Amino acid sequence: MPDYKAPVRDINFVINELLGSEALYQTLPGFEEATADLMSAIIEEGAKFAENELAPLNRIGDEEGCTWSEDGVKTPEGFPAAYQKYVENGWPALAADVEDGGQGMPNMLGICMTEMVGSANWSWGMYPGLSHGAVNTVDAHGSAEQKEQYLTKLVAGEWTGTMCLTESHCGTDLGMLRTKAEPQADGSYAVTGQKIFISAGEHDMTDNIVHIVLARLPDAPAGTAGISLFIVPKVNVNADGSLGERNTMHCASIEEKMGIHGNATCVLNFDGARGFLIGPPNKGLNCMFTFMNTARIGTAMQGLSHMEQSYQGALAYAKERLAMRSLTGPKNPDGPADPIIVHPDVRRMLLTQKALAEGSRAFIYFLAQQGDVVSRGSEEDAKAADDMMALLTPIAKAFVTELGFEAANHGVQVFGGHGFIREWGMEQIVRDSRIAMLYEGTTGIQAMDLIGRKVLGSGGKLLLGFAGMIDEFCEENSGAEDAQFVATLKAYKDEWLGLSMEIGKSAMDNPDEAGAAAVDYLMYSGYVTLAYFWARMAVIARKKIAEADGDTSFYQSKLMTAQFYFERLLPRTESLKKTMLSGAENLMQMPEEMFAV
Repeated sequence: MPDYKAPVRDINFVINELLGSEALYQTLPGFEEATADLMSAIIEEGAKFAENELAPLNRIGDEEGCTWSEDGVKTPEGFPAAYQKYVENGWPALAADVEDGGQGMPNMLGICMTEMVGSANWSWGMYPGLSHGAVNTVDAHGSAEQKEQYLTKLVAGEWTGTMCLTESHCGTDLGMLRTKAEPQADGSYAVTGQKIFISAGEHDMTDNIVHIVLARLPDAPAGTAGISLFIVPKVNVNADGSLGERNTMHCASIEEKMGIHGNATCVLNFDGARGFLIGPPNKGLNCMFTFMNTARIGTAMQGLSHMEQSYQGALAYAKERLAMRSLTGPKNPDGPADPIIVHPDVRRMLLTQKALAEGSRAFIYFLAQQGDVVSRGSEEDAKAADDMMALLTPIAKAFVTELGFEAANHGVQVFGGHGFIREWGMEQIVRDSRIAMLYEGTTGIQAMDLIGRKVLGSGGKLLLGFAGMIDEFCEENSGAEDAQFVATLKAYKDEWLGLSMEIGKSAMDNPDEAGAAAVDYLMYSGYVTLAYFWARMAVIARKKIAEADGDTSFYQSKLMTAQFYFERLLPRTESLKKTMLSGAENLMQMPEEMFAV
């Protein structure tokens, strides 16, 4: 199993040098204590917890899995004890508001912790991870009484949370859901129905689980306009905050999955369970998007975590494994062969993993920082940041998870035949990473959201906002030594805008044109987005090298990886451009009956 070492140096580089977090947080009320020194100290401690407590449980979780019984679900050996340490150390409360019992640190710092936890042991990290969405949902839409009853316990990690959307007959099309909620005389609701694919829906790590459930009121209109949102606790909560009797809901089974065996994916039956309306009636989907958007960025982080985990395993192996000689002469003349890292194709795979991981880290941390601006910035800045997140969140969720699966497969390939053997742990990363492209809306769903709602639906306004940020960077750095990166980035930005207009015009005549282009358009958008962050990192690295400021080899590595990205990965956009412009006819012209075997 690959040993995990948190990439603390690169995390600090992104936070402090790329994103200038300390200066920003001095301008956001409530975040003034988030200095570079404090954030670095917290990251160091988080790294120790991830490396020492969670990474050793990763293999155990995969092999042992979860066990279902009538009494509940038993998580793998060591999982509950690690969770108690997590709570005792205050990690669940890190980025929560002080008034709710949190430590008041920025959300971006919480995302750093999510990366390290997820890279060390993704299946364990899902138990506390979904609680963040529950916290945000209750905080944004809950009543004062609901916040008092549930929020502090969720923030402290005493209880965990889930979101319950999917039903067996409907996945993304939530307008078809059937779970119902009947009003009761005491103001509560009796929730009845079945939800499937509920991650961390039942476990033995906390005394209570707070389920955020979508259901229909008796007089609700059809479709998504008739969905309401409810808090349904596993154990009922008394008025004084103590736990009462078990609610009338239970875990009917846990799914046998391809990966993430250490996390219980549950079928939950609600049998008139006592629940409480959160937010306005029939506006549940709007409220649930608070949870879903949190989860989408968290799922993007899954892609990054598996890139990092696979890269670290492949890199260590490539330095040790001896096979054949370098084409330019022996590099290990005293040994029987050279380490495989000398071979160009192995370098290609390692550099792909490295470039995608470091670029994705910059991208996701930037999004998390934008979330902090939304919550604490001025009205104007918050609106701009919210628009930025609206555009970039579907790209992050879909693009980064697609890259995560690619990087995981490269890790297996570097190991050769050994990569296919379970004891090395590389094939587990492939299995664990595959679900990320399905969670929280598939790549196709995210692509339609991007091109349909965010780009065309806003009349291009959201895209122009990000394009303006790219333009500003390019203008400021047009004379930099790395101007070739800047010039290339500007050309791609211009092409991105042009492609958006061209697809938009075609879609006006035939709406299928947008659907046909959507995934290729999203992937194109993702490569250009990462090019922006790599260009920024290259400019910083060049300046640091010129000033002899810091670890020169670290910055030289950044420059070389940027060059690799621009010359080897960004050109993938050329084929994406051709396919997205090829039109809908080659997809739609074949009659359904011709799809035969």
